[in-house]
This record gives sequence, structure tokens and C-alpha cells, in this order.
Amino acid sequence: MGEEHFVETEKMKNVQEKIEESSKTHFVLVHGISGGGWCWYKIKSLMEISGYKVTCLDLKGAGIHPADPTTILTFDDYNEPLIDFLSSLPENEQVILVGHSAGGLSVTDATHRFPKKVRLAVYIAATMLRNGFVTEQDVIDGAPDLSEFGEPIDVYDMWFGLGPEQPPTSAVITKSLQRKIAYQMSPLEDSTLAAMLLRPGPIQALKSALFKEGEGAEEVPRIYIRTAYDRVVKPEKQDAMIKKWPPQNVYTLESDHSPFFSAPFLLFGLLIKAATFLGAVNEMVNISNMYIVYCGLLF
Repeated sequence: MGEEHFVETEKMKNVQEKIEESSKTHFVLVHGISGGGWCWYKIKSLMEISGYKVTCLDLKGAGIHPADPTTILTFDDYNEPLIDFLSSLPENEQVILVGHSAGGLSVTDATHRFPKKVRLAVYIAATMLRNGFVTEQDVIDGAPDLSEFGEPIDVYDMWFGLGPEQPPTSAVITKSLQRKIAYQMSPLEDSTLAAMLLRPGPIQALKSALFKEGEGAEEVPRIYIRTAYDRVVKPEKQDAMIKKWPPQNVYTLESDHSPFFSAPFLLFGLLIKAATFLGAVNEMVNISNMYIVYCGLLF
């Protein structure tokens, strides 16, 4: 009887330790162009009920942010909410940054600026370019190509904040094509919700995304989650970015461009697996450092 009680007590202790550990893990979820913090509603629910801390940001002009996206012309302006959020964190607090689609640019910017505050960077069907759009090849690899669905004027609704003679400053996929392009495997109610909430995205701002090398940025572990049936950031584009700037680990989801809708439970599981993987890596580093110190004392 005493032995069984001991076993049950140990099980409860282990459960309590896992709950305490999860409550210390803070995920910051960053949407893609035209989206908003709302697109993570399923993932946020799953994470919070499991004890994790979750922040879903609206970048400038997205979600319920009051700015007019047509007036946002620089990436620094667009990414300001994420940078302000990380600036406000205590020096000893780290977060796991998760970026979807163009949100990958926001995540990379943050790793250059705040490498000590980012515990892990996760890219989901995302633009993962070490220094942003530096070369023509970067644009080919990292920017969506929707030409198979028609001419830009047929695929996008566009706004011209600098005048009709200038390139468009913001755009959103036209409603009649949104489900076909971005949500073809997602529940109808989710693609309907998206059609109601999507806003024009500041495409001029995204084109200007260029990042200076930040000290320690390469020390931030990265994980990429591929989306096998993606019609926005196609698998070959994802693979090209992975090959050019290899992350620590790569996972694949059998999903469309929006796995937070089409495969929420699988995506949630991969995010937790990624955090667990990071914990194991950190533990190995700690053991390695202890071994080095021990050897130094001996010799």
C-alpha cells in the first residue's frame, strides 16, 4: 500500500512539474499578410487549456490595429507592434516566436534585434530569409507566386496609397479566390470567417524587408514547419529557403497554407514538440558545459 502511494505521489509530482514548466513557456504568434491575431484562435485555445502562455499580436494595420494599411510603406513601421512588445519584456524573459507566411519576416527581424529574448523561432509555411529581400533570388524564393490563378488585377484587390500612377501600396486576395488559394483544405466556417476579417496587406512595406546582421542572431534555434499542399508559399519555395538557411529541424504537415484552420491539432502538437525539442537541446548544452568545467578542474 505504501509503495503504491509513493508511485501515485511521484506521478502527481511529475504532472505538477509539467504544468509548472508549460506555464513558464510563452508563445508569441505572428500572423501573415492580411491576417491578424484572430487567425490563431484554435491554437491559442489548445495552448491555454494546456497551461501555456500565449500572445497573438496584430501587426500594424492588421486585425483590430487602427492604422490604415494603405499608409504603411516601410517594414519597420509594419513590424513595430512586435518590436515594441519584445522591447517591453523583462531582460530575463524569453519567448518562442511563431511566424506564419509573411510573419516569418517579422520573426527574423526580431531574432536579429533581440536574440537573447527569443528562445526559439518557428516558421510555418513562412518566408525564412536570413537578411530579407536582398537579391532577386530571395524574392523568387520568399514571395508568393499566384500567377497560375490569373493576372494580378484578377487575383488581388489593390489600393494605391501613393496615387494611381504608382505601384499599389496594399492588396488582399479577392474574396472569390481566397478559399481556393489559401484555405482549400480548411473547414468552410473558417474560410468564411477569414473572408469577413482579412484586411489589405501593406505589400510595399513587405517588399522593403531588409535586416542587418544582429549580434547573436545565429544562436537563436529555428524550426520550419512545411505545408505539403500549400498554394501560396509552394513547397518548392519552402524547400529552397530551408536549403539556403537550414534550420535545426524541419517538420511537414499535410495541409494547405493555413494549418491553424485545416490541421490545428497536428500544428499544436508540432509546436509543443518543437518546444520540447528545444528543452532537450538546452539540457544537452548544459551538460556539455558542466563537462567542460569539470575537465577544466581536473586538468
